[in-house]
Amino acid sequence: MVRNLILSGGFQHVHDFADTNGALAAVLDAAGVESEISTEIEEALESLHTERYDLVTVNMLRFRMEPEHYESDRAEHAFSLSPRGCRHLVEFLEEGGGLVALHTASICFDDWPEWGGILGARWDWERSHHDPPGPTDVQVLGGHRVTAGVEDFSVVDEVYCDLNHIAPVELLATAKGQPVVWVRRHGAGRVFHDLLGHDRDSIEEPAHSRLLRQGALWAAGPAAPPH
Repeated sequence: MVRNLILSGGFQHVHDFADTNGALAAVLDAAGVESEISTEIEEALESLHTERYDLVTVNMLRFRMEPEHYESDRAEHAFSLSPRGCRHLVEFLEEGGGLVALHTASICFDDWPEWGGILGARWDWERSHHDPPGPTDVQVLGGHRVTAGVEDFSVVDEVYCDLNHIAPVELLATAKGQPVVWVRRHGAGRVFHDLLGHDRDSIEEPAHSRLLRQGALWAAGPAAPPH
């Protein structure tokens, strides 16, 4: 059994993380991935040294909320990951742990410069943007274990555009001319980044569910069961 620690919560004005994490946990359970969900981010990252996890999944929206339109929510929801928390996550990856980053992950930890390099890209408040959720055609690129058996699909989702791409990645899917799914290595660890997943319906769309399962198993590396 692959053990997965899901980091959750944060600003939830248009993202129901409890709902999407529940859907994600169910989708991954079908592939032999057992998920635990925590909204206590610092404590959860501390546990990487005392518990055995094969994966960390980031499905949350925790950032400093510096743009002016977040002023009224800043006191309650602004978040900055401690240097100790950053170090725990980096050590987990460098020792061979896997990372699954979903949808809003590229906005998180916006005062941690290394985070964008780990993911391969990050949200840029000066140029990144998205339209409201709507019908989205996803073009899947073959030739990788994560996309095996997954064909192009359509889903109602929110496509993030014009992120700041920082590190080399292996692109696995595009939508609306934008990279939306990719993988990369960080130290001995594996990173699977899926910019889709705005809501439960997106996660439960059959082709997307398969992509998520296979991405998580790839990120888990040798800990993943044969499939």
